[in-house]
Amino acid sequence: MRVLVSFITFLWVGNVFAAEPVYTSFFSNKALGGYDSVAYFTQAKPIPGNKAMSFQYKGVKWLFSSAENLAKFKANPTKYAPQYGGYCAWAVAAKSDLVAGDPLRWNIIENKLYLNYDKNIQTKWQKDISGFIKKADQTWPKLVMQ
Repeated sequence: MRVLVSFITFLWVGNVFAAEPVYTSFFSNKALGGYDSVAYFTQAKPIPGNKAMSFQYKGVKWLFSSAENLAKFKANPTKYAPQYGGYCAWAVAAKSDLVAGDPLRWNIIENKLYLNYDKNIQTKWQKDISGFIKKADQTWPKLVMQ
C-alpha cells in the first residue's frame, strides 16, 4: 500500500510542476481551440480551422482554414504558433501561472502572437506589454515540460 501511495504522489507532483507546452482544453487536442494560427498574421483576425487541414506539432493538432496557411505553418511553425504555448501571456508574466488563453483575445507584437484569458486581463496586459513579455520570457521555461 505504501508503494502505491508513493507512486500516486509521484505522478501527481510531477503533473503539478510541469505542464504541456501547448494549451488545449481538457477535452480537446486542438491548439488555439481549433483556430488557424496563421490567419492572425495574414487576415488580422481569428478564423476557425478546418479539420481536413491539420498538422501535428508539439503533440497537438493545429487546424488551418486554407492549404496555403497549412503550408506556411509547416514551413515555420515557431513563427505562427502563439507565444507561451497559447496560455495567457499576462498570467505567465504577472502570476507565474498557466491559465487558458482565449483565441479571441489576442495581440501580435513584433510578429509574435500573444493570447490573454479575457477582455479584462487583456486590458491589464496592454498597459505594459513590453514589460510583461520580458517577465514572461523569463518565467515560461520554468512552467512547462521541454
